Amino acid sequence: MDEAAERHNAKMKKIKEARDRMMAGKTGEKGLIVVHTGKGKGKSSSAFGMVMRCVGWGIPAAVVQFVKGDWETGEKRVIEDRFPEVRLFVAGEGFTWETQDRDRDIAAARRGWEIAKEQIRDTRNGFVLLDEINIALRYDYLDIDEVVRFLLEEKPDMTHVVLTGRNAKPELIEAADLVTEMDLVKHPFRDGIKAQKGVEF
Repeated sequence: MDEAAERHNAKMKKIKEARDRMMAGKTGEKGLIVVHTGKGKGKSSSAFGMVMRCVGWGIPAAVVQFVKGDWETGEKRVIEDRFPEVRLFVAGEGFTWETQDRDRDIAAARRGWEIAKEQIRDTRNGFVLLDEINIALRYDYLDIDEVVRFLLEEKPDMTHVVLTGRNAKPELIEAADLVTEMDLVKHPFRDGIKAQKGVEF
């Protein structure tokens, strides 16, 4: 073994020892409150990837979509066609600039929140995705204090809940166990490219 390989092996051994020591203290388990936010793409995509992980592990999951309405998406098609064990609820009626009716948007968000609470309380679900709920919270269609209180006080201990959408409110970020902010670096929309099937929907 040459000198570079020996140095590499010694470094990796030290890293492994440090990692093993760190992991030895990580024994707790709990249902997580997870927030995907930020201006970049990938918030819902990542969350739906987590739904697929649940399917792989046989963990029952539910999805409540707050904004996208009857817009046909790849994730909706694959869940409805191939994964009947994942319950999908479409609560929104489309993007707010499409509906242009605040009262209707509030009513749709409230319906979605009632469904969300039912799915989170249902202990058969190990995972519940609240897709684009942050949009409803951003426009105050839902009361942030009510949502945070419910998550902290009524969510079953081992149920994971993921909340997606840009502009997550500080109260939600504070309550969450895991928060990821997707940063926008570059987007083809700026060059006149519309949303692409299979990439963005």
